[in-house]
Amino acid sequence: MSNISFEDIFKSSILEKTSNFSVIDSLIGLLVAFGVGLFIYYVYKKTFSGVIYSHTFNISLIIISMATALIIIGISSNVLLSLGMVGALSIVRFRTPIKDPMDLVYLFWAIVSGILCGAGFIVLVILGALLIGIVLILFTNRIKIENPYLLVIKYTNESLEDSLTKTISDHAKKFSVKSKSIMPGNDFEVTYEIRVKENNATFINNISKLDGVKSAIMLSYDGNFTA
Repeated sequence: MSNISFEDIFKSSILEKTSNFSVIDSLIGLLVAFGVGLFIYYVYKKTFSGVIYSHTFNISLIIISMATALIIIGISSNVLLSLGMVGALSIVRFRTPIKDPMDLVYLFWAIVSGILCGAGFIVLVILGALLIGIVLILFTNRIKIENPYLLVIKYTNESLEDSLTKTISDHAKKFSVKSKSIMPGNDFEVTYEIRVKENNATFINNISKLDGVKSAIMLSYDGNFTA
């Protein structure tokens, strides 16, 4: 009767993969991914210019960097596992809407950083993070962007259009008509896209005082227009 050892009973590909697994390399990759994720967290918080800051989204950037690095470390030494992982991740669907294009930039940055950390390109990911962070901080905080506005005016007299055009041209750098509607009761509604001078919106008071103007509303415009 042959002797069966403990290793013979539990002999499998898992033990073989474990013997080839480097704990130190994995820890270095995950720690660097954590450090780069913290740097992305800081840059996002420093450059955020929206109205509502999402702390949970910012924290998720750190987790995405570490999770991506963990996946790359796991599949880097096994072709079959990498193919299986691709198939498994292909069924994942992310339903969270991303409204700000810059949020997509940070998500892509976190994913790329995690991939490089998992693959062992530590110097490359650190240099890339520093350069990207400098560019984002420089262009976001130092360069002033003039956002256009939508001016929606409701009026009852069609002859007011010349007066409206003159008033807007005196106080705006550029303007253009986006839409014009004729409503029941012979009411009119016109929408202008304007760029005001020195962010001065006081001229809307003069427009609202014109005879025949029922309302005048000015809204910040991010470039998406729905008629």
